[in-house]
Amino acid sequence: MWSRPKPGESEEDLLRFQNQFLTANASSAVKIVKRADKRRGDYGSGDDSERSPLQHSRDVVTLEDFPDVLPPLTPAPPKKSKFKNARVHFDEDPGERLDRSDQHITAVFSKIIEHDTSTASVTTPVFTGDGFPRVFHRSEITSEAKLVPGRKSIFAQKIAAMRATEAARASPTVDAGQMDTGQAVQGEASPLEPEFHRAEEDKPVGTVHPLRSRLVTGEGLRSLSGEQEAQNIHKENLERLQSMSEGQILEEQKRLLGQLDPSLVAFLKSRCGTGTSQEGDDKAEQERPGKLTPPEMQPRPQHRTEEMLKAPLLQEPDSEGEPDTEGTRRAGAQARMEVTADDLPVKPQKNWLHMDNVEFEKLEWMKDLPQSRQRKTRKGMQARFSLKGELLPPDKEFPTHLGLHHHGEEAERAGYSLQELFHLSRSQVIQQRTLALQVLGRVVQKAKAGEFAPLLKGSVLRVLLDAGFLFLLRFSLDDPVDNVVAAAVHALHALLVSPDDEEYLDKTFSWYQGMAVYPFISSNNEEEEDEEDEEDNGQPPPEKAPGRKPKDANKPDPEVARYDAIKGLLKTRLLHRVRYILEVMQPVPLVVLEILEILTRVGRHSTEACCQVLDCPRLVETVIREFLPIQWDPRVAEPGQLLTSLHGVPCAAAMKLMRVLASGGRHAAARLLNKCQMKSRLSRFIAEDPKDLSLRTEEALRMSTEAFRLWAVSVGYGQACDLYRDLYPVLVEMVSSLSHLVSRSQENESTFELSVQRATAMMTLLTQVTQTAGCRAELQAQLSRSDPGAGDQIPPPPVAWSQVSGFRPVVEAELKRCLKLISQKDTWQALQPLMTAYVIYVGAYYSNCSQQPSVNPVDCLEQVEHLTSDLLLPLLSQPAMQGLWEMLRLCSALCNPLSCSPAPESLPSIVSLSCAGGQPPMSLAGSKSPFPFLTALLVLVDTITRVHKGLVGQFASVLEGKDLKDYLQHSWTAALPSLSSSSVWLLRHEYHLQYFVLALAQKMAVACPDYSQQASLYHCVAMVLLSRLLPGSEYLAHQLLLDLAFNPKLIPEGRAGGPEAADFSDLLHLSPGAQLVQPGSAAAVPQPRSRGALLREAYERLPSLQACYLSHFAYLEPALAHSRDAYEGRTHRVQSMLLPEARGPILPADWPFLPLIGLYNKVTAAETQRAVWRSPPVDLASTVTRSLQWILLLETWRAGVLRGVSAAAKLARLMCVFLTGSDLFLEGPVHGYTAALLSLYCRSKALDSLDLDAPLPGLASFHDLYVSLLEQFEGVSFGDPLFGVFVLLPLQRRFSVQLRMAVFGEHVSALRALGVPLQQVGLTCATCHDTFPVPLDQYLSPPEDNLNLLRQYFKTLVTGTLRQSWCPVLYVVAVAHVNNFMFSQERTTQEIDIARKNLLQKAWLLADEVLKRHLLYYKLPNQESPVGFDLYDQLPPIRLNYLHAVTRKEHKEGMSALDC
Repeated sequence: MWSRPKPGESEEDLLRFQNQFLTANASSAVKIVKRADKRRGDYGSGDDSERSPLQHSRDVVTLEDFPDVLPPLTPAPPKKSKFKNARVHFDEDPGERLDRSDQHITAVFSKIIEHDTSTASVTTPVFTGDGFPRVFHRSEITSEAKLVPGRKSIFAQKIAAMRATEAARASPTVDAGQMDTGQAVQGEASPLEPEFHRAEEDKPVGTVHPLRSRLVTGEGLRSLSGEQEAQNIHKENLERLQSMSEGQILEEQKRLLGQLDPSLVAFLKSRCGTGTSQEGDDKAEQERPGKLTPPEMQPRPQHRTEEMLKAPLLQEPDSEGEPDTEGTRRAGAQARMEVTADDLPVKPQKNWLHMDNVEFEKLEWMKDLPQSRQRKTRKGMQARFSLKGELLPPDKEFPTHLGLHHHGEEAERAGYSLQELFHLSRSQVIQQRTLALQVLGRVVQKAKAGEFAPLLKGSVLRVLLDAGFLFLLRFSLDDPVDNVVAAAVHALHALLVSPDDEEYLDKTFSWYQGMAVYPFISSNNEEEEDEEDEEDNGQPPPEKAPGRKPKDANKPDPEVARYDAIKGLLKTRLLHRVRYILEVMQPVPLVVLEILEILTRVGRHSTEACCQVLDCPRLVETVIREFLPIQWDPRVAEPGQLLTSLHGVPCAAAMKLMRVLASGGRHAAARLLNKCQMKSRLSRFIAEDPKDLSLRTEEALRMSTEAFRLWAVSVGYGQACDLYRDLYPVLVEMVSSLSHLVSRSQENESTFELSVQRATAMMTLLTQVTQTAGCRAELQAQLSRSDPGAGDQIPPPPVAWSQVSGFRPVVEAELKRCLKLISQKDTWQALQPLMTAYVIYVGAYYSNCSQQPSVNPVDCLEQVEHLTSDLLLPLLSQPAMQGLWEMLRLCSALCNPLSCSPAPESLPSIVSLSCAGGQPPMSLAGSKSPFPFLTALLVLVDTITRVHKGLVGQFASVLEGKDLKDYLQHSWTAALPSLSSSSVWLLRHEYHLQYFVLALAQKMAVACPDYSQQASLYHCVAMVLLSRLLPGSEYLAHQLLLDLAFNPKLIPEGRAGGPEAADFSDLLHLSPGAQLVQPGSAAAVPQPRSRGALLREAYERLPSLQACYLSHFAYLEPALAHSRDAYEGRTHRVQSMLLPEARGPILPADWPFLPLIGLYNKVTAAETQRAVWRSPPVDLASTVTRSLQWILLLETWRAGVLRGVSAAAKLARLMCVFLTGSDLFLEGPVHGYTAALLSLYCRSKALDSLDLDAPLPGLASFHDLYVSLLEQFEGVSFGDPLFGVFVLLPLQRRFSVQLRMAVFGEHVSALRALGVPLQQVGLTCATCHDTFPVPLDQYLSPPEDNLNLLRQYFKTLVTGTLRQSWCPVLYVVAVAHVNNFMFSQERTTQEIDIARKNLLQKAWLLADEVLKRHLLYYKLPNQESPVGFDLYDQLPPIRLNYLHAVTRKEHKEGMSALDC
């Protein structure tokens, strides 16, 4: 052990100790480790040799691609220190620093750029007697400098004042100019000043420096006269400015400011004060806080959010007047900037320490707010909202103690704009974030109610969503503070959930087919376009593969949320955060209820959304465990008990969430019942009476109601039927107690409505159980017939028919009691939902009873007869029923399209039923609507008449009602409302009523052959309904095609003189001089037939027409199977309670043309793939003929059915006949029916409505279709006149010139075969032997003005391509237009005038005297003339003089020769 040095030992002793230590090779007691400098931030840098031995010997585990430092939790960029590089580094060699900084002399000299001093003036120094500059004292400076901000010392201020005085003595002219300028600025602003605010130092228009330019000085020019050149330029600029008016200067200034870069403009303005004596003062003046800059120079908002929030929402002005002048706005801004000591609430005192200099700019915010100016302006003002979300009027004063004033923009106005609320929501203060989210939630709630629609320009919700409001709420949900999360949940609930929509959906749950609803999925136009591209031959796109990802999987969240808010939120893992909030944070009851309603809204979106909710880890388990417990604290039911937490307490909203999730599909329902143990919950809340539940009365009734609805949905899939056997005694007791509910209808109890809803849900459950039990016999038969190893077989349900038949007598008795109260309006309105459920149950019972092998058919028929005689017929004869039929038209959505119109603030990305504020009582879903009960009644009548056909005649009174006929007449003639989420929901229920009325009419027509009253009306309604039915109703559409559309008994015109009337109508359309001449045609037509004969043939072949269309609609078979299972009550085959997405009707409005379109699409697809359609169908001609027969029948006897299809669309679809096959149109039947249809489309009324320039549905370009028609005509027409008429129709003058150029330009060879005569139409129909179907005036008026087309007319005439014998119609058209153009006297351009004279000269010089005479002597069109027009005997004097002036020849000889 070495001893430490002791006092008294010398330096030699220390050296001796050191030598001994080194000789012994001992280790030192202290080891020096060089640590990295934290100020350098170089952790871990250095060589391995610098590490200690301990560091070398340590075992270090390294992971690839894993950072050593944890990543930051926020996406903010890493912080950088400003002083990092300036710190002292102890480990750096000073020599290296010198070498790095001190470079070689050559490197320094190589960077020198010599300034041009050739034009600089050199002055010799002035000789003085003093050796140094004279020293002065500040007291010798008499002039005081102007006090400016910037904390200048007194000495510096005195120096600035002295220099200003010397500059004033040297250049008095400049001072005078500047003084005038300052006076001009203080004066009144010019009314013509530009659209931006100018500061006080800005000069008025036209004020410039007279001495020299501020920008161009001449420095840097290599010429000796550089300064002189700069002066010359400045002089020229001055002269040009003086020659311009003030308005021209302002206009040029505005143009330059718009073209130049804002930074360059700022630089030029900063040069305005250079060279003056008060340069420092000007700079300080420019840096004042009150400095106003033009809008072009102001910095743009940093975030796109602020731009979106600030611009679109403008309040409508209350009064109109002249807009504010710029001077008024500048005066207000100047008043806000000027702050004096009198404006301050506390007056500064002189004896205050360090308060000698009062900084008024910093104290500006302490002064009182100026009075808000009630500006009369036509310009909108930014919308501002109160803390309650109310829109504040801009012209109203509010006291400051309300907390609505702040220091943002427009501080004098109360309220917060959306931009300010967004900014406040990102505050670091918890209370401010919470307040901003609360206000935004209230604004959204009031906007959805439509309170802002008449007051604001634009949509509040659209502005918020475009600005990212959805993601703001999503980010706020991640906040660790409970209050912020609660506010974010409330705002998200206000945005997504509509309580009124949920109320009406619950109301329609027990209607006929009410459990099935359309998904709340937004229609994506991009996805629709993609699917339309995939469609082929009118068939739907193929279904998605099981492992295929959705199309929006790779899209960013904002893009997905732009067209579907729910999808966008689900991509942000919203469900996981909601689970954390419910499970860990455990918010207050109100937040829990809002979260459950948000999840319910997510579940209504689609089946995929329901699956995501079920797949979210522990989400559904948490909801069931916490809010659907089997045991809970009974103290929550005590009156006055404050519920501080909803966890551990049953909640009806949670049960409703389970019901909505189960509606997403049978697999989701099975998971809830089995895996999540919902069966035990159903038993718990159904077996016990709501009064005995340890819950509040209202909540207990809601819980029991939702339990019944969830059970009904499960039984609708054939599941949870074992609970029916366990709870059968409880259900019997409940059904027996329904009589007490009817007796309570006279009492005004608050819980009566909830009790009716519970009873209605129970009857809906019994209906589903009855339908499930009715399928047992069918499934047992299939199971017995199938082999044991023949795949998976559906087992029969555990409910037999004998277990459900016992409820029928009780229900019928209760129904009979309730129907006696129909005359009491209030009682009837309260009990109508329950009676509707009764009627639906009875109909479902008899529909399945007749199919049960265990039931005696005779007993079933006797029960039906008793039901009809004892219940239905007395009900139909009551006067109160007449009132229900009368209200059909008043409550109809078809007759009143405004009742189902979208809300003002509805958005495509957030689907809503637009029920905010409730439906009107006189609407389809209103409280007084007769639709639910009448639909259920008609369903029961349809079931009875199907089971017992002998009772059909007893229900004739239903169809004979005047009000029903009036409703049907107005419904089918009314225009279809635009399809939206709110309209499809209502229209589906209205279509149910119409279908069952038509089904009764069909049975009446079959049972009573003489019954033909209103048959045409029912057929029209059926045809229109067929084109209106929505997805999910394919079964109804199929039944309409089978029983009604082609039913000859509903088309009485076919056997009651309809064909004869058609022939008589054609005779009335003949002109007096018409001759029935059969034109030449290559078609195989043995003998022309009249339209009446064609109609008679079509009427006789209605069954074959029906088979043709049914085979064409075979692609709907999968959807038809699902729809049939739902309507026939085959619960074991129902896959989901969510209907297919309703993007449009099942069949388009032009569905009679679909066979023609399908054949044309096959030909087009073959041509696209460069293949030949070598194997056309064997019955191609018969298919086209049947389609044409059906179209002709509809156009003649049901013209109103196809009124939704434009005349242009009909013509385009009829052209498919000629484009399908090479000689199809030459077939006799095809040719005849096509000619008959063309005669209808060429009538004056149809021709007037023909518009080929408008976009046609299903057709990208009519021009392309017409070019294809021309090519087909050139190749296979054989000069057929019928084909020629179709080519000539689009060549009318009012249509696009491109169509005429296609004939006279690229397809001029078609003129050789266009031999359509003028005196008769080239049609095979004998009723059409009239003159050319289109008047020639449609081709000749107005005169042609396209020069290229006129030249083509003249060219084809001169070259002989267009001749009167080949193409009579276009020969007349070409001659008339060329003649009119040559002799036109209108003033026009020089080019047109030269072309006009050139054509006239060429026509005069023609060698063909006949063509020459036609071109020069054309007078008027005349279809009776052999050439199609009349000629002048002699030219009128005006034309003769013009011809003489152009040709410059002697006309007498020429005229005499022509006359001969």
